[in-house]
Amino acid sequence: MRVMTWNLLWRFGEDWRERGQGITATLEAVRPDLAGLLDDWATTETDQAARLAERLGMHAAFAAPSLPPPPAPPASPDQAGVEVGVAVLSRWPLLEVHRHRLPSRRRPEIVALEVVADHPQGPLRLLTTCIDWEREDAAQRLVQTRALARLLADPARDGPLPVLLTGDLNAPPTTPEIRTLTEVAVDAWVAAGGAAAAGHTLSAANPLAPRAAWWLLDQRIDYVLARPGTPDRPVVVERAFLAGEPRDGRYPSDHLAVVADLRLPRG
Repeated sequence: MRVMTWNLLWRFGEDWRERGQGITATLEAVRPDLAGLLDDWATTETDQAARLAERLGMHAAFAAPSLPPPPAPPASPDQAGVEVGVAVLSRWPLLEVHRHRLPSRRRPEIVALEVVADHPQGPLRLLTTCIDWEREDAAQRLVQTRALARLLADPARDGPLPVLLTGDLNAPPTTPEIRTLTEVAVDAWVAAGGAAAAGHTLSAANPLAPRAAWWLLDQRIDYVLARPGTPDRPVVVERAFLAGEPRDGRYPSDHLAVVADLRLPRG
């Protein structure tokens, strides 16, 4: 099973339509079974994930609010009245969709989106989110990742298949925020043999990467995490790699995507 996480950079920048073509092309090439999408845009008529799902023959869910909040006033007419949210694409129909509020000083609080996919081997749960990014918000991020760890580890989510978390967590692997999660779940990048400090998803070589977040540049801050649905069915990660490299000299987003191939337990 192929799982992907990717921050899509909303409608930031005048070239968001052209970037959208690169996003679609990347997803068509990678063909994930499940994808957590961050900085997904939504209007009153449609949303980015729904359009991608229609193109790819997948199922989609969207939830808001998320980070970063829409600019006020909007920088262009294309941003006016457009939400920033998180979304999921699934190869399988979605049995359930839930929104979990995460602790935040912001009002309303940002959300984690949870879906239950109708996998042939049983219910397959995925959570996806984007949490606070500012350097001074480390304590707030830790509160948020502790909340995510509780959601991941909740026995109510036990079952035959792994419980998954994808997202832009705005923290490198060695931080307390991420260690809180790796105490209850497997970091797919590391489990596949990658060095914890490698696989930079926010690269200074990408002209779209936010220079205001300089302390996160050349770091891996996007994750695919999984915990066993039951103790006797460990998570096996066969491969992990990055996607979303530039096409014709243009990056589709400011982030690279993390893709992980998981071997599901039999029976």
